Amino acid sequence: MDNVLSENKGIETPSGKNVQTENFPVASYLIAQALRKPILAFYQFARVSDDIADNPQLSAEEKIKRLNLSQQFVLHPDHSGVCPAAAYFGFVARESNIDPIHAISLLTAFKQDALKSRYKNWEELIDYCNHSAAPVGRFLLDLHQENKANYVFSDALCNALQLINHLQDCQDDYVTLDRVYLPLDMINKFQFDLKDLRKKESSQAFIKLLYACLDQVDELLNIAKKLPESLKNRRLALESAVIIELAWAISKSLRRQDPLKFHVKLSKSTSIILAIKAIMCYGIKLILPQMKI
Repeated sequence: MDNVLSENKGIETPSGKNVQTENFPVASYLIAQALRKPILAFYQFARVSDDIADNPQLSAEEKIKRLNLSQQFVLHPDHSGVCPAAAYFGFVARESNIDPIHAISLLTAFKQDALKSRYKNWEELIDYCNHSAAPVGRFLLDLHQENKANYVFSDALCNALQLINHLQDCQDDYVTLDRVYLPLDMINKFQFDLKDLRKKESSQAFIKLLYACLDQVDELLNIAKKLPESLKNRRLALESAVIIELAWAISKSLRRQDPLKFHVKLSKSTSIILAIKAIMCYGIKLILPQMKI
């Protein structure tokens, strides 16, 4: 570790993205205050690692090198400043007796991003999401000491959220990184030319492809909707209910709006209205019995 520290300084490459720019709430006030610190530490570690994987200025080899260092600092944190987010999560994980396995799983996906830019089919894409997204939900469930049987529901939700992000950003991913998360077999089925992702308006082929992907996303959300009622922790249940409501709304927006014309995203006011709707629908049975600020 000492040799690594002497040869590497400042491996992070911040993109400017943070909890405020995310589609979905991160450690909102619905979550118990004592658990927000480890959640935010986990998020910041994931954000920094993702930024490294998505940095168009870094070679694949450099990305892998930095992500390997990030893994070392999660497992062996120190105060060197080489990778503050990874080290901080490592300290918090030790302090909170959290198994870093889910953080390491995320790094598997980010390393894959450095090397892989195409996916043959939906199954291969889901396998990627099982590393890039599902560990987030599993981390939250483990942190709240929930039954691991609920992984099936949280996996479906987190994978759906990841796929929604990919569909929102499909143009930027292709233009900036030559990375495509649209399955090649579906691209071929609808005879879509990837070069059309550079255009400012969607072709009929792309719309058909987009709708087919969203159909798969909606199937995942139908599985995920069982998550809130399956959780013991009412705060986490309510947070998941809000996230599911937002995910459905973005999925519908992607069907109505053209993601090649502009970035399809819910407005802050719409997100608040949808969150209130979820709270009204789920609040009484999920949170009132143990609500303590």
